Amino acid sequence: MKKILLTMLCGLMFSVASQAQDRLPFAKDKFYAGASLSGFDLNWNKNQDWHMNVAAKCGYLFEDDWMVTTTLGYDWYKVGDKTLVAGAGLRYYIEQNGLFLGAGANYQHNATYDDFVPNFEVGYAYFLNRTVTLEPSVYYNMSLKDHVNYSGFGLRIGIGIYFE
Repeated sequence: MKKILLTMLCGLMFSVASQAQDRLPFAKDKFYAGASLSGFDLNWNKNQDWHMNVAAKCGYLFEDDWMVTTTLGYDWYKVGDKTLVAGAGLRYYIEQNGLFLGAGANYQHNATYDDFVPNFEVGYAYFLNRTVTLEPSVYYNMSLKDHVNYSGFGLRIGIGIYFE
């Protein structure tokens, strides 16, 4: 009986120890790949009509909860020129609840103008499983070309994959 109890106790300790070794979701040296959609009249700026943005994002967690990101996107406007977007940014994850804060800068290019656009974002990383997240967020883009007409805010929905 003592051997059985001792074996069960050792098994319990090993299983708890193996769970403790599991990495945090936003641990250092993880990679990120994601895609997002925004627009669909869920954004606002003074100079736009209906608008849609598709973007691909990749990132690297260089420290626990800190990620550096790169973005490549395409803006489609019902009225006006289509725009190619490339940028870089930084995200900070609040580990306890999955919220993240982001800041970055995008370069926007289309046929009539080029613009440098700092952006800010607040979002939530909802884990569907151990590696895949659904990421709704609110963002603000601040145009340096024409702040009044081209700056704006909106909602974005994304999906992300975190892997080692």
